[in-house]
Amino acid sequence: MDESKHAELFKALSVETRIRIIELLKEKGRLGVKELAEILGITPSAVSQHLKVLKYAGLVHSERKGYWLPYEIDEAALEHCGEMLSHVCTCDCKGECEEELQTVEDKLEFLKKHERILKHKLKMLQEKIRELESNG
Repeated sequence: MDESKHAELFKALSVETRIRIIELLKEKGRLGVKELAEILGITPSAVSQHLKVLKYAGLVHSERKGYWLPYEIDEAALEHCGEMLSHVCTCDCKGECEEELQTVEDKLEFLKKHERILKHKLKMLQEKIRELESNG
């Protein structure tokens, strides 16, 4: 993927509503425009415009199911975003930049933030496991 495509990808993620759409699709699975609009409290037209940008960036895709057009995230594309961010990190630490921080307070804040992120990821994984176990 070239730099201009990378820029488009991150421009698509530069809007808070689009990040929220990605989070909702990760959390709830496939959702249609109307469902997303109700959850987000914005018009279906606004949701459609955000989805158009996310789809163009390759972060979401849709497949018509009769009259319903559900959207879902592209897991591989999101994984690629993470890899790109790790690649541009100046210390080649795969995003673990604690070494670049100067003060103990900054390092502590960084580690606490990282801990919150990991706890959130763990919670999401545990919920997904419970969901799969209850369905299987």
